[in-house]
Amino acid sequence: MKIVKHISIILLVFATSFVSAQVEFNAKASKTTLGVNERLRIDFEMNQDGDNFNPPDFANFTVVGGPNQAVSNSWINGKRTFKKTYSYFLAPKSRGNFTIEQATIVIDGQTYKTTPIKIEVTAAVDIPKDPNDPQYLASENIHLVAEVSKTNPYLNEAITVVYKLYVSPKIAVDNWNEIDTPRYNDFWSQNIDTQGQKVQNGKFNGEDYRFLVLRKTVLYPQKTGKLDIEPLTLDIALRVPTNRRDIFGSLLMTRTSKTVSAGNKTINVKPLPEVGKPVDFAGAVGDFNLNVSASKTELDATESLQVKVDVSGNGNLKLFKLPKISLPSSLEVYEPEHKENVRTNLSGMQGDISDSYTVVPQYKGKYPIPSISFSYFDLATESYKRLSSDEIVINVLSGPSNTNANNSGTSVASGNKQEVVLNSDHFAFIKTKTEFEAIKQEYFFKTKLFWSLLLLPFLVIPVAIVIRNKKASRDADVFGNKIRKADKLAKKYLSSAKKSLGKKEAFYIALEKALHNYLKAKLHIETSDLSKDKIKSLLEQKQVQPEVIKDFIGIIESCDFARYTPIDSVTMQEDYDKAAKTISLIDKQAR
Repeated sequence: MKIVKHISIILLVFATSFVSAQVEFNAKASKTTLGVNERLRIDFEMNQDGDNFNPPDFANFTVVGGPNQAVSNSWINGKRTFKKTYSYFLAPKSRGNFTIEQATIVIDGQTYKTTPIKIEVTAAVDIPKDPNDPQYLASENIHLVAEVSKTNPYLNEAITVVYKLYVSPKIAVDNWNEIDTPRYNDFWSQNIDTQGQKVQNGKFNGEDYRFLVLRKTVLYPQKTGKLDIEPLTLDIALRVPTNRRDIFGSLLMTRTSKTVSAGNKTINVKPLPEVGKPVDFAGAVGDFNLNVSASKTELDATESLQVKVDVSGNGNLKLFKLPKISLPSSLEVYEPEHKENVRTNLSGMQGDISDSYTVVPQYKGKYPIPSISFSYFDLATESYKRLSSDEIVINVLSGPSNTNANNSGTSVASGNKQEVVLNSDHFAFIKTKTEFEAIKQEYFFKTKLFWSLLLLPFLVIPVAIVIRNKKASRDADVFGNKIRKADKLAKKYLSSAKKSLGKKEAFYIALEKALHNYLKAKLHIETSDLSKDKIKSLLEQKQVQPEVIKDFIGIIESCDFARYTPIDSVTMQEDYDKAAKTISLIDKQAR
C-alpha cells in the first residue's frame, strides 16, 4: 500500500508540473545593450489567451510605439498552436543600467509574471543600415519632396511650392497627419485645393514610385534677399515587408510609423531694378492691361454716371493700388467701389481688379476726364512698362450754367457778386396732386381666418386621440419594441464595419471592435476582461441560447483568422449579416 501511495504522489507531482508547464508568459528584448540614440523593442509573449495584462512601468524609457497586439493561431498535424504578443518600442531617456520590471497577466484565474530584463544604455552609436529594420525600410522607401518652381524670383513674382509624397510599391501607407505646417513668413500665400487628387506613377532617383500631391501653394515674396520656406512635416503610419512569409508564400508585413519632412528650402529674392523705375510705380509685377470707361458720356445735370478704372491680366493683382482719376471740380465724385475678380492657380493670380467712381455733374457743359497712366514691371522683358488711357469727354446737355467757371477770371479781381441761376425744376420732385380713396372697414370675426382658428381645436382633438392610441398600442407591444430596439442597436454598432465592406483588414478590425463595444455596453465589462470563457459564462447568465453564444464566439474567432487568410467580399458580407443577426438575438434573449 505504501508503494502505491508513493507512486500516486509522484504521478500527482508530475501531472501538476506538466499542467503548469503548459502556460508560458515571457518577456523578450530585441537587445540588452544599445546606444542612447537607438530604440528597443520589448515583446511580452504568451501561449494562452489571458486577461488583465499589466505592462511594467517604463520609467527610464519613452514609449514611442505600442502597445501593438499580434495573435497567431495555427494547426499543425492536428495540434493547435497559439501565441499572443504585446509589443512596445522604447527610446532610452539617458545613459545607464536599467531594468525592465515584471509584466503580469491572469490566465485561467492564475497570475503569471515575466522575468525582469537588465538593459545597458551606452553613448550614441553609429546605427548600421539593417535591411530588415522597419525604420530603415521606411526611410528608404518613402520620401516627402517640396518642388519649388523658381529659386531666384523678383520681388512680388509668383512662385509655386508643390509637396509630393513618394511611396515605393514595396510598402503600404495606411494614413498620415500633419505635425508641422509651414507658415510662409515674408510671403503672401494662397493654398490651392488638392482634394480629389489621385495617386500617380512616377520616378524618384531613377526608380519606380507612386506619388500623391498633398499640397500646392502659390507664394509672392514680400522681401528681398534670402527667404526660408518652412518645411512640411508628416507622421505616417505604414506597413513594410519582413523576411517572413505566410502559409501561402506571401511576404508578411509589419506596422511601423515614420516622420518625414520636406526639408527647409531657401530662395534668393531679387529686388526690382532701379533703372527706369517710374515715379508713380505702385509695385505691380506681371503682365497687365488698363481700361478706363464711362457708363455714359451724355446726360443731364444731377444725373449720375459711373467711371470705371480696370486693370486685368496676370500678376500680383491683390498687392498694389489702382491709379486715381482726376476730374474737374464741377463734377461731384464719390469714393470708389473696389471690386476684385481674381483666381489663383499654379501660374499665379489671374483676373481683374477695378475701382468704380460715381460722378454727378452739377452744371451744363463739356467736361474732360483726363488720361491716366499705370506702370508695372514686365517679367517677360524684365523692364518697366507704362499704359495710358484715352481722354473721355462728358457732355452735360441741360442744367444750370456754371457762371463761376465762365467768369472766374474777373469775378475775384473785381469783387462783383455772382449771379444766382434759378432753375424752375428745383421742386419738381414734390407732388402737388393727391388722390383719395374710401377706406372700407372690415371685421375680423367675419374673416376666414377667424372661423379657421375657431374650428381648428375641434379638428385637432380626434387626430390627437388617434395618435395617442397608436402610441399606447406600440408601447404595450413589449416584444415588438424589443425587436425594434435590438435591430437598431445592431445597426448602430456595425455601421463602421459596413462602411469598410470590401477592405478585408479594415472590415475585420471594425467588426471585432464593434463586437467588443457591444459586449462592454451590454455586459458592463472592460475590453481586457473579454476572454472567450468569460463571454460564454456571462451570456449564459443572461439566459442567451447556447447556439447564439456559439455563433457570437465563432464570429470573434473569424475576425482573428481572417487577417491572415485570403477572404473575398461574399464571405465578408456573410460575416457582417451573421454579426448583425447575432447581436440582435442576444439583445432579444438577454435577461
